[in-house]
Amino acid sequence: MIDLHTHSSFSDGSDHPADLAAAAAKLGLTAIALTDHDTTASHDEMAQACARLNIELVNGVEVSLKDTEVTRTNHDGETVPQSVHVLCYFLSTDPTSPLQRQLATLREDRDKRNRALVELLREMGFSSLSLSYLVDLAGNVDSIGRPHFARAMFELHPEIVGERTDDNWSRLFVEWLGQNGRAYLAKSEMTIQDFVTAGANEGVVFSIAHPLVNYVAGQSLDDIARVMPSVLGSLRDRGIKGAEAYYGSSDAATRSLMVKLTRDAAMIPTGGSDYHGSYKADVQLGRGRVGDLVVPDDVLVELKNARG
Repeated sequence: MIDLHTHSSFSDGSDHPADLAAAAAKLGLTAIALTDHDTTASHDEMAQACARLNIELVNGVEVSLKDTEVTRTNHDGETVPQSVHVLCYFLSTDPTSPLQRQLATLREDRDKRNRALVELLREMGFSSLSLSYLVDLAGNVDSIGRPHFARAMFELHPEIVGERTDDNWSRLFVEWLGQNGRAYLAKSEMTIQDFVTAGANEGVVFSIAHPLVNYVAGQSLDDIARVMPSVLGSLRDRGIKGAEAYYGSSDAATRSLMVKLTRDAAMIPTGGSDYHGSYKADVQLGRGRVGDLVVPDDVLVELKNARG
């Protein structure tokens, strides 16, 4: 069993890399990709832990990019490119590599976004929220992400967002921090093509993360079958070799359909739990939200073969 989409405390997960590796070993995972947002800073600690536990580690990262081929209407009524997440596998950790330089730009963009979001939320009534409070939650300024904002909003201003429950947590992302939320600020304007081009000669394999979250509004099977073929074809033509068909928060029928559509598009159906530890307490490492996720070992073999 493998899991190709996980997060640690180096981005917006709660588990330190060594603890994540230990949990993977206890579960019986044979391979894991640590895909922290915009950074591979967690790699060395994770690599040491995985080596001790005889787990194969796949170098990974998850980034937020703009898909200029697909547009949406934002909360101001403007037509803007769709924001999507892309998983990158087998990237170099050399800070001078083209892709690592792009990651550095994304981290700078995120820092600017986070500081602007603090000010915006304070203007909207979250007067106790501060950057220093978020740093205390995240451990350092580079790791601050939307889950840390969400936690701070619940802890500091329950009179605005209510008590923290699973339903209220999800609602906060839709109403406040999600793409159409009243406090949404884009992290970066970097496009899919900008990022894929930077990694084109490095043997990096790109896969679109949780594609239904960004591309299919209703997410019914009929909607998925109607929308996704053209989307997948477009992504494939722009250098994306995989789509996260085995996604931890999808049900079995949805995963099955997405695997078929991904295969039909001549792409690799990748998969993972999207584990964040306590920040997504209902998502199990390796097993997903419902607990029935199984990502076939052959997926990793296909990804390795696609590196050329």
